[in-house]
Amino acid sequence: MSLMEAFLGIAATCPRRPAIVHNGRPVAYAELARAVWAVADLVGPSPGAVGVLAAHNAGTVAAMLGIWAAGGTYCPVDPAFPAQRRQAMLAAAGCRSVLDPDDVPWPADDDGTPRGTLAAVDAERPAYILFTSGSTGQPKPVVTPRRAIATVTASLRDLFDLSADDRVLQFASLNWDTCLEEILPTLTTGACLVMNDDAHTGSFPRFLRLIERDGITAVDLPTAFWHELVHYLIEDRFALPPKLRLVVIGGESASPARLADWASLDTSRVRLLNTYGCTETTLITHAADLCGPQAKGGPDAYAPVPIGRPLPHVVQHIGVDGELSIGGPGLALGYRGLPEATEQRFTTIGGMRFFRTGDRVEPDADGVLIHHGRLDNEIKIRGIRVNPAEVEVHLAAHPSVGAVAVAPVTVADHVALAAYVVPRPHADLSTLDAELRAFLHDRVPRHLTPSRISIVDHLPHTATGKIDREFMRRQLP
Repeated sequence: MSLMEAFLGIAATCPRRPAIVHNGRPVAYAELARAVWAVADLVGPSPGAVGVLAAHNAGTVAAMLGIWAAGGTYCPVDPAFPAQRRQAMLAAAGCRSVLDPDDVPWPADDDGTPRGTLAAVDAERPAYILFTSGSTGQPKPVVTPRRAIATVTASLRDLFDLSADDRVLQFASLNWDTCLEEILPTLTTGACLVMNDDAHTGSFPRFLRLIERDGITAVDLPTAFWHELVHYLIEDRFALPPKLRLVVIGGESASPARLADWASLDTSRVRLLNTYGCTETTLITHAADLCGPQAKGGPDAYAPVPIGRPLPHVVQHIGVDGELSIGGPGLALGYRGLPEATEQRFTTIGGMRFFRTGDRVEPDADGVLIHHGRLDNEIKIRGIRVNPAEVEVHLAAHPSVGAVAVAPVTVADHVALAAYVVPRPHADLSTLDAELRAFLHDRVPRHLTPSRISIVDHLPHTATGKIDREFMRRQLP
């Protein structure tokens, strides 16, 4: 059964059940289904790739499902991105049209019966195109087939133990694939997706009040946000809302110290699930129960936090250098329009196609994987994969920059970017920092803007002539 068949089946059998609650307003499954068909009519049959100015509202969900119902490919673009960035992404994805979720029609229907006919689409056809950071300064469009997202959604329904009684918070950006972990398992189970502006204010009291007020049972959080949440819970001794049963974290390494703090709270009834995955392997591929009813053993404040075991649909391979490669039906088709990049990261091992993650791992005695860092320079900022070379490309384009290097740095419990800039002789050093930030503001999203910009006389190099980024990291206070 396809994703759309599962969703429409629920809309037909339980039309009045709330599918989405947006800022307190419920949207029933039948109402959402009618909007989905209206979008399908709007974009027309076989619309190709359709760009969507994704925002936290029910219209974005209806747009995504409606594009799929019409046989098209969904391509979310953040409307807050600079115009130049948006246009580059739409062009790279081959979008024929762009849809604003505010323009999604919401037709009324007295009998509440959704109508329409799904387009017949091969499982290998693209379902969506999302972007990862690229070293050339251009984002890389990852093409994910319908086969992959359908397989993984079914796997996540089981992993999360979802039921129709669950109320799942929609927290992640609608422009990154984590949101699909929240939306698709929920709407193909008959559960309720909760979208609320209070989730995005940055206020932990408001965030926790929202979870309690709306009866949230499951949340999927970036690890960096969870680190800060644990700090707040420890300092204020704030109790977790009683209906919360599942907290999923992922995007970067979890802190052993924060895990120990979490375990010291009244959290034994809450399942804390650490997850790992790449855009190219579709959402989550590995998971480990860290605390709660299904966890084995207690946390160690000094031991690395495991990323877990592969999910049932995943085939893993660990190379001699420890690099984790992932195969199976969840694999993406590759990078659209970038055959060399596709060939570099997607490889064949023993006759099976795999994606080289670039992550170094090691199984423990029980076969649970421990993450030991990146084999390349790619990092994650707030759960979003970033290649520092992309930031270097943009900074180097400023007329006052002679040379630049960007490296990750740990600030408190999260990873940030730090830039080292060698100025040109004519540069005004008193204003260069501000000039560079303004320059980036018009060209890249916020997560690609360095937290620190240091003006230096020269860049350090290793004995082989490469920029010594590890040395630069050690120099930061």
